Amino acid sequence: MLTLTEKVLFTLAALFAVYGTGLGISAVFRIIRQGQSPALHLDSKRTLRAIGAWITMGGMWKARPLVTTIHAALAWGFVLYLLVNMVDLARGYFSVPVLFPDWLYHGYRLAVDLASGAVLLAMLLLLLRRFLLPGRDALSQRDNILRIHEVRLLFLRQTISRDSLIVGLFILLHVGFRLLGESAAIGLHGPDPWQPLASTITPVWAGLSPDHLTIWYHVCWWGALGLILAFAPYFPYTKHFHFMMAGVNFATQIHRSSPGALDPIDFEDAGADVFGSLTLEQLPQSSIADTFACIMCNRCQDVCPAYATGKELSPAALEINKRYFVNEHLWDLASGETPDVKLTEYAITEAAVWACTACGACTEICPVANAPMQDILQIRRGLVLMEDQYPATLEPVYQGMERNGNPWNMSAQDRMGWAEGLEVPTVEENPDAELLWWVGCAPSYDQRAQQTARALVRILQTANISFSVLGNRERCTGDSARRSGNEYLFSELAGRNIATLDQIKPKRILTTCPHCLHTLGKEYAALGGHYEVIHHTELLAELADEGRIPMEALKEDITFHDPCYLGRQNDITEAPRSVLENVGATVTEMPRNRKDSFCCGAGGAQMWMDESAPRVNDVRYAEAAATGADTIATGCPFCLTMLRDAATRFDTNGPPIKDVAEIVAERLPSRSGHPEKNL
Repeated sequence: MLTLTEKVLFTLAALFAVYGTGLGISAVFRIIRQGQSPALHLDSKRTLRAIGAWITMGGMWKARPLVTTIHAALAWGFVLYLLVNMVDLARGYFSVPVLFPDWLYHGYRLAVDLASGAVLLAMLLLLLRRFLLPGRDALSQRDNILRIHEVRLLFLRQTISRDSLIVGLFILLHVGFRLLGESAAIGLHGPDPWQPLASTITPVWAGLSPDHLTIWYHVCWWGALGLILAFAPYFPYTKHFHFMMAGVNFATQIHRSSPGALDPIDFEDAGADVFGSLTLEQLPQSSIADTFACIMCNRCQDVCPAYATGKELSPAALEINKRYFVNEHLWDLASGETPDVKLTEYAITEAAVWACTACGACTEICPVANAPMQDILQIRRGLVLMEDQYPATLEPVYQGMERNGNPWNMSAQDRMGWAEGLEVPTVEENPDAELLWWVGCAPSYDQRAQQTARALVRILQTANISFSVLGNRERCTGDSARRSGNEYLFSELAGRNIATLDQIKPKRILTTCPHCLHTLGKEYAALGGHYEVIHHTELLAELADEGRIPMEALKEDITFHDPCYLGRQNDITEAPRSVLENVGATVTEMPRNRKDSFCCGAGGAQMWMDESAPRVNDVRYAEAAATGADTIATGCPFCLTMLRDAATRFDTNGPPIKDVAEIVAERLPSRSGHPEKNL
């Protein structure tokens, strides 16, 4: 179909385009490889899952169903166009116009014709949404927040809208030229019922001679495929490079025991001189890959509790700023000449770093498997370990964990004070116990959390469970140290705890705190500590199902607040609800529940840091109270504290806030045969 001259010109243009595109893509991967371990690597199983996730866009459907549907039409149409462009290229170079059997070619033409219309409509809608509906533009909303806080981050100086416009126009013109070309072909060869959309455009060519139609067909062919050659070298610089890098992210995604699990630091490595991440190349390779996979959809920002309460933190801004910094210094970075600029100077402010609650909502919602929370915690490590910078309120917390084994900085000898008057055996007294109960620091030292511990004792005794505790041998698991960046303190605490547990060899470990559950069960494994750990709501569900805890029916509505490190990080959402239903309660759900729960505000060591109003826990308490439930239940001592603190600021006569264990214990028959209301 093409003349010899056209074939030569197109071949030369294609070679230049491939060369230019290859330079950009190779620069991107050279930059990624400069990151720290663990290195990106592929395996067959993960690659197959990645292909499925890439094609189905599984992560996109978690939010914004209408916009996701429009985006899906665009993406799937564009995937089909990968085949279409190859077919059209073959048709241009070779004399055989049909590359399939007739029956298949008919279906192919129909599918491509409909897909072309879907892509054009989807692209127009997305451009209208970005440029003509500013109230829906999350970027504009982010600009406003940043101006309020007087933060000047790099991406505010960049032209994201220009980038979107260029890509949008390319898609419209590419698909539009192709559709026009098919309509010109119909004008040449006669009606084609298998291309209804192209057929409706054919009248625009009315009155043109076959020679003129042939010329226009050539023009449209060059317009469609020539645009690809012109655009391809620019592609690695655009946010739409995520079309390729999302697949890379899925295929090389680091396997973690949970989204919030962190990789340990080897402090005994004599060659290690950097701990944490202060600059781009100090980030793990996966975090640098995230930079290019980011869609800039701002979903992570929408679910971030810090952002929702007006803090400077935006996980989206972090990824966007990283990307535009890379674009600005692409060739220097690719050649290893890294600018001496800290992440906190262009990607994220220190105030934003310390605003993160480490809830993992940003990681859970991201449709391309980015993990901005991991970046933030790496930066915290760099600030604490390399520069000795952290909020002053963490100083006594670190001292308490180091000297007394608890963040309350209270005497280690007082750890068993909560059990006074109760029969709570230690491991020395009951070495063959069915359960080792890791009581945790909060139930040991916080007066309100102690009520949960005492309630659980009564349940265990009623169910005839053989259990024991470590007593004064127990130490903090180090969760707050690790998530505030003090990895060295965490490793010290973890080492001692692992040595203690390996000596005892518990059959199962029971925890009342999701943070203890997560740290013992998901993070100690990387340090050699492998244990079966369950949360107390899981145990209560087991006992209730087995009929081992007789309970009298409770006729009231209860709303359950899912702790982040119970539901989102450890996928335990149904056990606490099962327990409440076994009690006879009606569970009334909050709008954000289970793995989509809104944080209480205590995670990421925020329990020990000052927070400006509006507070995260205030937002969550208001959401719980709005359900009209008689009681607010939870399964975490930190959440219990945060919700109660919020209640004192709003309504001291509001619904009571209780742990699930307390609700169950209240329904156990007392010695007199009636439920006990006060423990």
